[in-house]
Amino acid sequence: MHDQIAKYSAKLVSDGSSYAGQIAFAAQDDIMISDGEPHLAALAERVLSRLNCLALAAASPSLPFAELLIQRSGTAEQTIVPRDTETRTFLHDIPIVRKSGLGSDSAATIAALLGNRKGIIVEGLGIFAVGALTVEQAYINWSSVFHSTYIKYLEDILECGFMIPGEEAAFNHFRRELLLPLSAEGLEFQPGPLLEKSVILKELATVGRYTVQRRLVDSFFGNISYSNGGLIYISQTASSLDELPGCIDPVPFENNSTVGITASSELVAHRSIFETTGCRAILHGHPRFAVVMSMICDEKEACLTADCWKDCTKVRFLGDTPVVAGEIGAGGIARNVPPVIGATGAAIVYGHGVFSTGITDFREAFQSLVDAENWCRAEYFRRLDEKKALA
Repeated sequence: MHDQIAKYSAKLVSDGSSYAGQIAFAAQDDIMISDGEPHLAALAERVLSRLNCLALAAASPSLPFAELLIQRSGTAEQTIVPRDTETRTFLHDIPIVRKSGLGSDSAATIAALLGNRKGIIVEGLGIFAVGALTVEQAYINWSSVFHSTYIKYLEDILECGFMIPGEEAAFNHFRRELLLPLSAEGLEFQPGPLLEKSVILKELATVGRYTVQRRLVDSFFGNISYSNGGLIYISQTASSLDELPGCIDPVPFENNSTVGITASSELVAHRSIFETTGCRAILHGHPRFAVVMSMICDEKEACLTADCWKDCTKVRFLGDTPVVAGEIGAGGIARNVPPVIGATGAAIVYGHGVFSTGITDFREAFQSLVDAENWCRAEYFRRLDEKKALA
């Protein structure tokens, strides 16, 4: 258990979502154990002792977005409701605990909310998230809240502008100092076509790791696949893209077997993209600016569609990249992405992320993912600067 806590504490640092010295985990083994920042670790133990789960992650995010969302919300607001797919699918909403509401027994207050949610935000302390059975699950849920609040804040800033003292300065520091340049420079890809199983498995693991390292996806989101002959090699559902060895399923292309039961929930979409485009490599990431920009629609005020994320029938464009709606799994994504992805090699799904393809290998797919996110970054800041200039 100590090894697991050390591993996922290090991951929070390496993926840029928190800093060493601002992280704590608690876990219930034969005895209660914890590690990390002493104050957070002690609080995590007290919270976990009141819950029917095995692990808890508590950490202050590296970015102030979750804290700023609380300050921007009305004092009566009890939850934050991002519109991205991860929130809708896994979190539903994110409860918030204000400093004024912590009371004399902060652990009891936090535990009461975590009893029926995977993660919450505690003003002044950070994100708290539970793992029902493992420390890994606590890390995943913490990362999900971090991702969703990141998306929500960027979207709110573009829509409503800066609202509180010091907010614009904090955002400009993020923009100029913390938002790292994004490229495929320095990465090596195996030239295709890839024919040997061992080569395919190694390349999937390598490219999955690249995708996490370049922050095009949070570790446990996204998926990757390669088609060779009668098989689709695809990452397993809930697998970490930076830990894919042993977590890749070879699935018959014809879908006449149950061996794909542990494969990614996007298997049907991947198969349809292979059939439609003739490509051999598919990469699906959740780069944050692409997610944000996919939910910005200039026609929403005149549109009667209620659930844009699944029911919109229009194909919009961000630069040259088409944007479509669709539910995850065997839902709309599998219907809507394949017809539009062939022209440019990439497609964005509303609130969800980017699918990109490579004809024979992953170099093209990875570059398309980078290009789509970089275009969305540039467009986001163009719109933000334009709005500020007109204010």
